[in-house]
Amino acid sequence: MNEAAPITVACLDLAGTTVADGETVHTAFAEAIATLGIVSGTAAYDRAFARFHESRGGSKLAVFRSLFAEDRAQAANLAFEHSYDDLVDRRGLRSVPGADDALLHLRAAGIRVCLITGFGRGTQARIIDTLGWWDRVDLTLCPADVPRGRPWPDLVLSAALRLGVDDVRHIAVCGDTANDMLTGRRSGASIVAGVLTGAHDRDRLLTAGATHILPSVAALPGLVLPASVDDALAADHG
Repeated sequence: MNEAAPITVACLDLAGTTVADGETVHTAFAEAIATLGIVSGTAAYDRAFARFHESRGGSKLAVFRSLFAEDRAQAANLAFEHSYDDLVDRRGLRSVPGADDALLHLRAAGIRVCLITGFGRGTQARIIDTLGWWDRVDLTLCPADVPRGRPWPDLVLSAALRLGVDDVRHIAVCGDTANDMLTGRRSGASIVAGVLTGAHDRDRLLTAGATHILPSVAALPGLVLPASVDDALAADHG
């Protein structure tokens, strides 16, 4: 339960936090750089993946820009989005267990939900379409919506402005990467919860500034809602 500040907005990450990744992002990245001639077993491949793992949670286009000149970065990003869509077609897409109920639980309690991501807008929309989540959220934001993606605070602060937050301490941020934690702390959110269903482990999340560590996003409502509200909603959904 959060006693310090009432939470009115929850900013939740997608892949690894609310959406089960299943190595889809990893595979799409490998296929994208392969289109530029960077393949497994080469030093360039190892360098690219070191950068990829370090940048998890950040803008995918920004990762490619850190590796390639602009034209090649744009080509790699387009290849990544096409590969990700194809993988979703072939493998399907599922939410993290309990994520769907968590979204419903938060919104039923009057907390507005913003889904934020490092994916491009088209990929983000494809995920929400596939999961049928448009009626589960109040706002979606991607790197194209802000001057800077994660780890900068712009996505969370943009959500605060668009959703009319009175105080950034009324925001909870939840994610699975160090960049998610940095974004939350830099934005001033009072709750910056790291989940153990994605890219980074407990120590990495805590080092990056997590205020709480949760087994999954399913535990977030219990953290941010007053106990009486949480118990009542749990009973309704039971």
